[in-house]
Amino acid sequence: MTAAMVTGQYVDPAAGRLTVRDYAEQWRATQVHRPTTAAHVETMLRRHVYPALGQKRLSSVLPSDVQALVKRLSLDLAPSTVGVVHRILAGIFKAAVRDRRIVASPCEGTKLPKVHRRRVEPLTLEAVQALTNAVPDRYRALVTLAAGTGLRQGEAFGLTVDRIDFLRRQLTVDRQLITMPDRAPYLAPPKTQASVRVVPLPQVVVDALAAHLLTWPADELLFTTELGASIRRTAFSERVWRPAVKRAGLSGVTFHALRHFYASLLIRHGESVKTVQARLGHASAAETLDTYSHLWPDSDDRTRAAVDSVLGVIAGVPRTSMGG
Repeated sequence: MTAAMVTGQYVDPAAGRLTVRDYAEQWRATQVHRPTTAAHVETMLRRHVYPALGQKRLSSVLPSDVQALVKRLSLDLAPSTVGVVHRILAGIFKAAVRDRRIVASPCEGTKLPKVHRRRVEPLTLEAVQALTNAVPDRYRALVTLAAGTGLRQGEAFGLTVDRIDFLRRQLTVDRQLITMPDRAPYLAPPKTQASVRVVPLPQVVVDALAAHLLTWPADELLFTTELGASIRRTAFSERVWRPAVKRAGLSGVTFHALRHFYASLLIRHGESVKTVQARLGHASAAETLDTYSHLWPDSDDRTRAAVDSVLGVIAGVPRTSMGG
């Protein structure tokens, strides 16, 4: 104990008597989170952590307790969601270690369920056309916009008239519409600085937006509900999107699928990784490749020819014998 005190590593046993819930709430109040992130963290803790560990003292939580929680959550939640819950909990215990409330984090060494990332399978043109025809007239331009620019749902819902330049055929993305249960929807900066971008508008999108404004004139938000209010994600999904997906004869299609469709069009027509990254507002080219690398065309014949043209000469094998 004396050595620990001298080296600054001493932890008062009484410091860990605070419950997980009490300390987590203190931790949550000091985090610099975006409103949506803060709401998500609160939900994850309230639903998944507090029922199991909330009343336990910080110092009494064992690695086996955390592992048991992960195992239990894995029975009902997707592996990615379990990972999110664990990251939040690990952040809380890491802060508790820094605060000298506990000696070590019980989240170290936890075995998490393996996340199997699904390959993006873009919608077909026929599916996009079917969705466009299936949504109410008021939202057809919204589908065309998302499919023709790759805007995220919040970016599309938060698009205002002053951000559209019909003359230059481009729009500026520097805001998104945030919808939270306990307050009115509001405009806020995008998720990351990389999301701030200027997107070129294809003529089909320009025509769709112009026709929309002729029918539903707007001074601020381009897309609103029938009552002229901001569109809430949950209500839109329940009342507009899911019924439209069903009418179009599709299943499991989210609004985000239109963004994947746009990316697939750029890739199919030879755009580079950096261009696709810029159009989508990805933080890095690695994020773009992680999501869409399988969509870039690959040529087996070009691969063979590239290797043969070099190694064939080194090996002294005539090119004609290799079909070169």
